[in-house]
Formats: sequence, structure tokens, C-alpha cells
Amino acid sequence: DVQLQASGGGLVQAGGSLSLSCAASGFTFDDYNIGWFRQAPGKEREGILCISNSDASAYYADSVKGRFTISRDNPKKLVYLQMNSLKPEDTAVYYCAAGRPITSSQRLTSAYYYWGQGTQVTVSS
Repeated sequence: DVQLQASGGGLVQAGGSLSLSCAASGFTFDDYNIGWFRQAPGKEREGILCISNSDASAYYADSVKGRFTISRDNPKKLVYLQMNSLKPEDTAVYYCAAGRPITSSQRLTSAYYYWGQGTQVTVSS
């Protein structure tokens, strides 16, 4: 079975840091780009980061640029999301997803085939 397991969420004060992980199994991890999305209550799911399967180049949404970093470990089938300088508006459920999006589609949910269950990140002011 295909599985993407996001973990590491929690409660943190504004200005703090959190590190999320996404563990993959059941598919050829090296063949897929991995994206991180988030969804706040009452809002649409937002694509914030994507890392390619080949050269580990990454896409960053303006909202997280300079604060969040994505990386991957192909042998371990893990993707990491390091979040620094967190803000209350970063509060959301964070999801990882696997797909093969073209560059212009990296932030679109429709470009991804497999999804994890999400982990809650809450940033208090």
C-alpha cells in the first residue's frame, strides 16, 4: 500500500521552530517530487513547498520563503520540512504529497497522486 506519513506537528510560540517529517512507502520514492501543503480552517489547501526527485531543486511559496526549508533523503524515503520564525498565520494542518508536477503546477493539489494524513501545527501569538 502507498503511504505518506507526516509527523512532527505541535504547538509552538510565534518566532519558534518546528521540524516536520514525511515518511514514504509503497511506491518508487525516487521517481516522485514531494510537496508540502497546508490547510487552515475555512481555507483552501495551499501548496507551499515542492522538492524535485532529481536535482532536489525546490519551489517555495512567497509566504514561506526565507523561513521554511525542504529537503529529502532518498535512501531513507524521507522528506523534511524545517520551519523557522513561525507566525500565527502558519497555523494549519500540514500535508505531504507525492506527484510529478511540471514546474508551473508544483503548488497545485491536482498535480499530486499520493497524500499523507496531515499533522497539525499551531503557532500561538
